[in-house]
Amino acid sequence: AVIGYHIHALDGEIGHVSAIFVEENTWAIRYLVIDTSNWWGGHKVLISPEWVDEVSWLNATVSIDLDRQTIKDSPEYLSMKQLNRDFETGIYSHYGRPGYWVVDGD
Repeated sequence: AVIGYHIHALDGEIGHVSAIFVEENTWAIRYLVIDTSNWWGGHKVLISPEWVDEVSWLNATVSIDLDRQTIKDSPEYLSMKQLNRDFETGIYSHYGRPGYWVVDGD
């Protein structure tokens, strides 16, 4: 339902949701694919739904707890082939956040 919604970072708009990745076994939403092509030299990046602050159905926006530069500098997402634990670890490391696979106390 949020595909096409505009992404609002802490300091302004950065792109839109172009896809959503759902884990087959658990049906957990793992990532929103964000197309930042409205920025010069933009590309696609992955954002965890854990970083979403608010979804506005009325305004068709998703507000996230990240600034635009951090999103812009995120590892570029090119295809499902690269989506493995190493790539995911790089994403979470870039954002300075623990991975969804990390259990408290690990």
